[in-house]
Amino acid sequence: MLMHILSSTPTWVFVLFAVLLALGLRQTRTFRAGLTPIAILPVAMKTLAVVGVVSAFGGASVAVVAWIAAAAVAAAIVLRRPLPDSTRFDASTRTFEITGSVVPLALMMGIFFTKYAVAVQLAIHPALAHQTDFALAVGTLYGAFSGIFAARGIRLWMLARRRSPRGNASIAGSAAAA
Repeated sequence: MLMHILSSTPTWVFVLFAVLLALGLRQTRTFRAGLTPIAILPVAMKTLAVVGVVSAFGGASVAVVAWIAAAAVAAAIVLRRPLPDSTRFDASTRTFEITGSVVPLALMMGIFFTKYAVAVQLAIHPALAHQTDFALAVGTLYGAFSGIFAARGIRLWMLARRRSPRGNASIAGSAAAA
């Protein structure tokens, strides 16, 4: 059964897995990055999660409500935590120095494998798309991943905003240019 599932998986899914794995592994080491690259990953992962919910359950489902609620709760929890002391923002070069962590890798793999497992389950058991418990569980899981990713990005943006010598306008302007 597993071999049939894997052999039926489109090639682009394996490519996406490899890209996410490489991005996640890169973040296990301390690295430097600018504002735009820092913003892209949370947006991309939130998009992948939303697409997962909407493609599985539709846009007006209990899964979307669960996604929103879980994202809000997870973001609120993460936003209460400070960034590691070693996280730095250099306002003159507009770059961050971020200590390596396995958290982004775990989140990326969590979203990827959730999307993959849900797609497989729905292909085998299409009626699951209409089961409230399944939709709530999947929406909540996607929402938690999204909220954590969003909050991680927001915390970095807040650090940049505090460290920027020109104040809010310089950070807002760079976000608008992205």
